[in-house]
Amino acid sequence: MWLRVSCELVFDIEIPTPFILMLRPRSGAQQWVARETYNIEPNLQAYEYTDMYGNLCQRVLAPPGIFKIHTEAEVKTADFIDIAPDAPFIDIQNLPDGMLNYLLPSRYCESDRFSDLANSITNGHLPGYNQVAAIESWLRNTISYIPGSSDYPLSAIEVNYRQSGVCRDLAHLGIALCRSLSIPSRFVVGYLHNLQPMDMHAWFEAYVGGRWYVFDATQTAKKGGYVSVGYGRDASDVPMFHQFGPSVFAIKQVVNVEQFENGK
Repeated sequence: MWLRVSCELVFDIEIPTPFILMLRPRSGAQQWVARETYNIEPNLQAYEYTDMYGNLCQRVLAPPGIFKIHTEAEVKTADFIDIAPDAPFIDIQNLPDGMLNYLLPSRYCESDRFSDLANSITNGHLPGYNQVAAIESWLRNTISYIPGSSDYPLSAIEVNYRQSGVCRDLAHLGIALCRSLSIPSRFVVGYLHNLQPMDMHAWFEAYVGGRWYVFDATQTAKKGGYVSVGYGRDASDVPMFHQFGPSVFAIKQVVNVEQFENGK
């Protein structure tokens, strides 16, 4: 399907403030970015670089006053996400070097604390994709997905204690459980078609059978319409923006995802 995704952020800046933005989707195996616009007001010099996870990041120094960012992209993505029941677990010694970082505990994914729970959830399931699918199902049936229930990231331990959270929080717990089984898992932030309520979305991916697969405990169907913007170990690696200096919060944030026919 073709999706037109957009995000508008507005800030009221008091002093010159450095930002690192992460708002540009990139083309890859699961999506193709055909057109894109990126506007900053006032018109400032921005510098772009690629971080260690391959994300496109923009550096800018925002002056005092109203600071606006508007991004829009037309992206071709899958109608349904790929599934691969029985896709095998990859032995650690056979993993690509780039996967090894996604096996380790991180700030919000304390995978070294979840071995017993992960083994209990996946008992009787074939190692690999089936284990991750069992974790996704357990999250969906056990942890209450409550949009807007947390304003800041919760760690996997906190989410498991609370038994509820937003999409970001369920992804953290899913990642921690996968990594405790030595399955590489990464955090993804981006857009999702027909998400209710509409906002930026988070999910996780697991590396089994030689590739990454999408898992999202907040959704009941394996529908498509995902547009990835950033990848990382957890939410600390992929915020929409890093801001330095006195705290600044968006006074306006509007996210939109609409399906369209190519060429219209």
